[in-house]
Amino acid sequence: MPAKDDPVVIKKYANRRLYNTGTSTYVTLEDLAEMVKKGEEFSVQDAKTGEDITHSVLTQIIFELENKDGQNMLPIPFLRQLIAFYGDQMQMIVPSFLEQSMAAFAKEQERFREQMKAAFGKTPMDMMKLNPMQALEEQTRRNMEMFQNAMRMFTAFPQGAQPESEKKPEKTDDLQELKEQIAAMQRKIDSMG
Repeated sequence: MPAKDDPVVIKKYANRRLYNTGTSTYVTLEDLAEMVKKGEEFSVQDAKTGEDITHSVLTQIIFELENKDGQNMLPIPFLRQLIAFYGDQMQMIVPSFLEQSMAAFAKEQERFREQMKAAFGKTPMDMMKLNPMQALEEQTRRNMEMFQNAMRMFTAFPQGAQPESEKKPEKTDDLQELKEQIAAMQRKIDSMG
């Protein structure tokens, strides 16, 4: 039995069976994928030679997942570019870059989940559990709130401090006010460039 912080050893036998030494059970690639999702550390060893084959097994899991309908995460241009880097001078840099990029992405994803939970009391996965119409209504409501907040942040001039040439008549409808705010934002962006 491994120590608490040591990765579980998975032994791969010649008959392609995988044996989890931590639970003393045979496992599948799907079981290993679930362990990865749960953050459980493991290493895969060839049962006969003791060679570490974790990389090839994880690659095989990705291959299996990519071949499931609707599971594709790796776009074709990315795959082509990745293949092109093999044997290239950049090959030594790519693994480090990808690792750092994925770590940054995971950090941002967690931050986004926390913000969603704080703002709406729901995680993105909770939102997906709603029926499609509820999810669409919730998304529309959130988009409107974010848009309104953004408009408040980027209003070029506080109310009453606008130049005479841009003062609005007392009675304007919401659409006209929105158009004017967008135009003011565009002028501000243009002046910054």
